[in-house]
Amino acid sequence: MIEFSIPTANSGPLSIASGPDGGIWFTEVNGNKIGRIAPGGIVKEFPTSGNPGGITAGPDGALWFTEIGGNKIGRITTSDAITEFPIPTANAVPHRITLGTDGNLCFTEAGTNKIGQITPSGVIHEFSALPGGGTLGGTPFDIVAGPVGISMWFTEIHGDKIGRITTTDHTTSEFSVHKHPSMITGGPDGALWFSESDVEQSDNVNMIRRITTDDLTYTEFSPPTAGSEPQGMTVGPDGALWFTEKTGNKIGRVTTDGHFSEFPLPTSSASPFGIVNGPDHHIWFTEFAANKIGVQEVFGSSNFKAGTFKSHRRGSVQIAGPAEPSCTNWETMAA
Repeated sequence: MIEFSIPTANSGPLSIASGPDGGIWFTEVNGNKIGRIAPGGIVKEFPTSGNPGGITAGPDGALWFTEIGGNKIGRITTSDAITEFPIPTANAVPHRITLGTDGNLCFTEAGTNKIGQITPSGVIHEFSALPGGGTLGGTPFDIVAGPVGISMWFTEIHGDKIGRITTTDHTTSEFSVHKHPSMITGGPDGALWFSESDVEQSDNVNMIRRITTDDLTYTEFSPPTAGSEPQGMTVGPDGALWFTEKTGNKIGRVTTDGHFSEFPLPTSSASPFGIVNGPDHHIWFTEFAANKIGVQEVFGSSNFKAGTFKSHRRGSVQIAGPAEPSCTNWETMAA
């Protein structure tokens, strides 16, 4: 496991995404910047405003992000040009953003119980996230494209529900789950996987859950570390689900049949949060309290073959064949 320090102190690295340029992009919610780590490990920052939150790669070769406090959606090109688009509804508190099934971008409005949509040209539409007004204070938080069809799926972190909205007629529906569904991703098995943990609440259940999109049955899996507060989730190159443990200070891995592995972070009390499968087929994540970006090397995935590949360690690594993911607790500082 390797860590890169962010130049701006106390920047609050939150969300993270793979860029079309081969870089890793992330938001600095307290530093009001967008950060990028180049394939060579150099960290650069680009000033913005409005407390940037979620970030994702768009269909136009740019990165799109939410401004939680600025009530805007931002767009940054890989040549660092930033454009902002105001959200029509005041105090929308946009959190997460992702590419929709129709080629537009969808984002959650935690403050208004709405799902927003922005076209690549910057036109914004908003839709009630909840049928008939839905659950008061449901707080749409994270959003992901469904594995098939035209639906987007989102978590209601205070409503204890999973919601669904179509990208055609924007019909919405919601389904009760357990407690504080937080971050959600599409799994390699065609199901949706989400963490149940709200960092602002004390009654966290410490669960990873899987829900099918056809009959809406769900299965729960409990991480080995009690009270770990699982947060961001992503599918790894090995076909497993990888997630951050904010309080557990670990990166977790769970297979689709429920087998867990955990990897401690080198820095104590780092508060890992966002996570993504990088273009180098390693797992990248933000360390909110430590002010760092971490990377966990993944060995044994189908993307790796016997031979040599470039690593973020100095030099190269020889791969003899499949193996379990490895974690070496040492730190590399950004140049």
